[in-house]
Amino acid sequence: MSSKKQREAPPLPEKLAPIVDAHTHLDACGAHDEASLRVIVDRAESVGVGTVVTIADDLESAKFAVQAARWDSRVFAATALHPTRAQHLDDAAKLLLEQLSNDDRTVAVGETGLDFYWPGKLESCASVEEQEDAFRWHIDLAKRVGKPLMIHNREADEALVDVLLSEGAPDDVIFHCFSSGQEMARVCIDHGWVLSLSGTVSFRNARELHEAARLIPHDQLMVETDAPYLTPHPYRGAPNESYCLPYTVRALAEIRGETAEEVAAATTATARRVYRL
Repeated sequence: MSSKKQREAPPLPEKLAPIVDAHTHLDACGAHDEASLRVIVDRAESVGVGTVVTIADDLESAKFAVQAARWDSRVFAATALHPTRAQHLDDAAKLLLEQLSNDDRTVAVGETGLDFYWPGKLESCASVEEQEDAFRWHIDLAKRVGKPLMIHNREADEALVDVLLSEGAPDDVIFHCFSSGQEMARVCIDHGWVLSLSGTVSFRNARELHEAARLIPHDQLMVETDAPYLTPHPYRGAPNESYCLPYTVRALAEIRGETAEEVAAATTATARRVYRL
């Protein structure tokens, strides 16, 4: 009974508008054509999430992200190779990603970065060296196309900052699903980088993240689902989707001592500015 309950989709939250879902994976949520995409985006819009950015982690999802953004004006794309797939960044992949990143519907290069958790645990995962080489290439691409760089960071705080500073970070850098503590938050804030918070901020045991979340200025704060993953409390373990974002916003507002409306307005303003929506 309890396992079945965990698998059930969360109910629609009370509407909270406007909100931008700064990072989701619409294909992984079940969108495969224009009709299935519209169902997901309509559901999100019904609770105030009127704009979503769908993110690529491989070449097929990069092509899908741009196509999805062409199907629906509420959808925008970000294109890159996920760091764990960095070994696939050959010349053909670079050419395709350059083309997709230049598309008018693409608003960021991502998700790229460093993931030190999976190497050695997952046979198909790119090595640290392959990840770093790919990360440097994506940084250069973001600067060449003049679009924000979206960062995936897992257990790689120091190395990420070192690479960004050695390469010269683009004007806009987004740390998606920021999950580090106060020290890393202060480094990012001092460099003017944007921190996007997901459902993890609503988890009761994420105390270090709660402390970090209180530090972030409004103009460096965004919110995201990272759907279908990281469903916010109290629905952790259930499938996530963009419509669940108001749960995260309300939890974040409580942590910061602000109203949900203040957090929604601030994060939406940041997303619109950074993504140039």
